[in-house]
Amino acid sequence: MSGHSKWAQIKRQKGVADTRRGQLFTKLSREITVSARQGGGNPESNLRLRLAIQRARDSNMPMESIERAIKRGTGAAEVTALEKVVYEGYGPGGAAVLLEAITDNRNRTVAEIRNVFARGGGSLGESGSVSWLFDPKGVIIIDINKMDAEELALYAIDAGAEDVDIVENSLQIRTDPKDLEIVRKALEGKGLPIVSAELSLVPKAVVPLDEKAALQTMKLMDKLEELDEVQRVFTNADFPDSALEKYRSTV
Repeated sequence: MSGHSKWAQIKRQKGVADTRRGQLFTKLSREITVSARQGGGNPESNLRLRLAIQRARDSNMPMESIERAIKRGTGAAEVTALEKVVYEGYGPGGAAVLLEAITDNRNRTVAEIRNVFARGGGSLGESGSVSWLFDPKGVIIIDINKMDAEELALYAIDAGAEDVDIVENSLQIRTDPKDLEIVRKALEGKGLPIVSAELSLVPKAVVPLDEKAALQTMKLMDKLEELDEVQRVFTNADFPDSALEKYRSTV
């Protein structure tokens, strides 16, 4: 379990996404538009679009907004050209930082990202510099509440999950990307409270950070996520509990 997963869990519990709901909907809309443009507007035959729509629904995005985003992607509505770009770099303590962005202006976006890295004590790297440190995985998060976590973990494994981790009050399930929907449907069929299910990037190994570097890295990732064009940020940093508790008190 990487510190990034614990960091993301704290952000979710504190409702950080809710306080930026307008920005969140903009990011989700762009993801839907690009997915529809690349694979067509039918979610039944376009896995990425189907997952993007599900993410939007999980975040309570209005259906009319989802439909408008699909139309922009299929050319049924006028839209500025958007493209998905991956940027790679390093945090203050040397941990890898990888982010996905959707932009209509690569030059503007890379300048903004480079500036955030520099101000945050990190550095923007070349293409391919850190992407090899991550594996694509399906990631499903379930709220455990008062349920038996170990029993749920065994059920997830039986349903096709590769691995599971218990992080505070949630179960984080990892799957092969092609098995994500199969496992999700199996869990839904059992009536389990799924918080999210998405394609993600999981580090092959983690880099332990001391408290100072950890806090700097978390702040850097926060600043990157605040950029309108940045969709998601990943790291292979392992944050110590002391840093996570300090971070928890600030969000």
